Amino acid sequence: MSIRSANNSSVQPIGVLLLERGLVEQNDIERSLVIQEQYHSRIGAILVRTGAISEDALLPVLAEQLGVRFLLQGEFPSQGAGILATMQSSGLPIDWFMDQKAVVWELTDGNIQCVSRNPIDSCLQETLTASFPGHRLVWGIARTQDVDFVLKMANASLRGDEPGDASHLRELAEEAPVIELVNNLLSQAIDENASDIHLEPEERTFVVRYRIDGVLHQRTTLPRDRFDAVASRIKLISGADIAERRLPQDGRISTRASGKEMDIRVSCVPSVHGESIVLRLLPKERANLDLSIMGMEADQVRQFTRLVNEPHGILLVTGPTGSGKSTTLYAGLEIVNDGTRKIITVEDPVEYRMPGVIQIQAQEEIGYTFARALRAILRQDPDIIMIGEIRDLETAEIAIQSALTGHMVFSTLHTNDCLSTFTRLTDMGIEPFLVGSAVRAVQAQRLVRKLCSRCGIPAQPHDEVLKAAEGLRLRYPELLAGSPGWKQAVGCEHCRGTGYSGRLGIFEILEVNQELQASILRLDSAPAMQQIAKRQGYRTLREDGLIKAWKGYTTPDEVFRVTGIEETGGGVGV
Repeated sequence: MSIRSANNSSVQPIGVLLLERGLVEQNDIERSLVIQEQYHSRIGAILVRTGAISEDALLPVLAEQLGVRFLLQGEFPSQGAGILATMQSSGLPIDWFMDQKAVVWELTDGNIQCVSRNPIDSCLQETLTASFPGHRLVWGIARTQDVDFVLKMANASLRGDEPGDASHLRELAEEAPVIELVNNLLSQAIDENASDIHLEPEERTFVVRYRIDGVLHQRTTLPRDRFDAVASRIKLISGADIAERRLPQDGRISTRASGKEMDIRVSCVPSVHGESIVLRLLPKERANLDLSIMGMEADQVRQFTRLVNEPHGILLVTGPTGSGKSTTLYAGLEIVNDGTRKIITVEDPVEYRMPGVIQIQAQEEIGYTFARALRAILRQDPDIIMIGEIRDLETAEIAIQSALTGHMVFSTLHTNDCLSTFTRLTDMGIEPFLVGSAVRAVQAQRLVRKLCSRCGIPAQPHDEVLKAAEGLRLRYPELLAGSPGWKQAVGCEHCRGTGYSGRLGIFEILEVNQELQASILRLDSAPAMQQIAKRQGYRTLREDGLIKAWKGYTTPDEVFRVTGIEETGGGVGV
């Protein structure tokens, strides 16, 4: 298979192809042309290195331009021995293939498959053509990390001892292939809308997994001997100690990748085979704070809007990490940010910048804790205070005191549902009468995966779900009007075979009235509290999720996956 020349007048320039597909912006191309004129590099490589596009997005378009195949790691031979034998039969040293980032293997028809990250390199083409006389060469292009993986597996004897000293680790971290690999991992994750990157070392390999729509997906496996360089690179750019591998470390990165500005939180924790590294990806661009788009039903939007406009009290948003609590709090702040009230937040970190709001970054490493910041805030004459998270008794006590002295306090707490929030606060050491007096309302939430709009198909759920839905329809006729839109997940190329694309929130909101205050004071059980809550129209997370499944936004299976087999009070919550 011959390769089209990128300089051929009949072949569209790669920049034009990328613009036509909406993969880059015009200013990205213009900036890259300026760099190209100075350094004489290829436009595609410049776009990747400047973060305008990921290698994953570039290579399929480049393959189309050149008329070659784009190969994924799964399309390479599973055994390295065959690749190694083909390399050795060429008469070229293995180091040459390593330097060229090229892989060759014999196909069943006797042709030679040649795969490189840069197959149009004339030296590469001429050398391989001369090395395999009598064979037809079939050219392909692949990601750098995939080529590296196959090369390392085919040439395991090149594996050396793990680097030990800090200076050597720093040298590894600053090598161009390592920089490119880390940049590509970040760009690919951002392109796939991942919230986290997990780097997990094993005995002979290390695994890269992305959390997408709340679920982990394995993306690639690389040789273990590359892990230290990758870990050192991440530590270097996040401000962590490169040489420290015995203790947990945290770091932060501010970068631009795939055309997006990102804040990245880094966590390194020692494990048996090396450090487990997790990167939390936080886009700097402001999230959509429309409550309806976030997933709230019309009655919940009205209730939440009324609650955030209360003059005093505590509004708590609860749920696990990554359930959208901060976004909900910011949506609440946007509602009340009308210029007539003093709003101050203390956060760690400050995720979104909001005009008209005083935002404070807590820094526990220097002793500037949530509690210390709160004491200072109270001297700033605030009307509304937002606390990123109530983590300890001291912070909880100050929040309670603030609410009881005329301030409206927004904060988050890690609990499973609304009703367990009261137990959590009393377990922290807050007196039940203070909890009942100060807490105005609690909102619990989760994120469920949305059905892929391209492949979801109509499907009737099982009888238990239908029975629960009928009960909900009687209670909320305005929300469940018309015919049901039950669907099931299928999977297609657009959603990478998962059947889902994107997420939306499911919510439960519980207001503390006099009857519930008395229940908190009596330290009633959660089922007893739920009966009281039901009388005021409270619906559970699962019930809200089933309403969304009824409307065809998600599936009952996804709702049950996120809410668990049982909720407070048992059953399907109806």
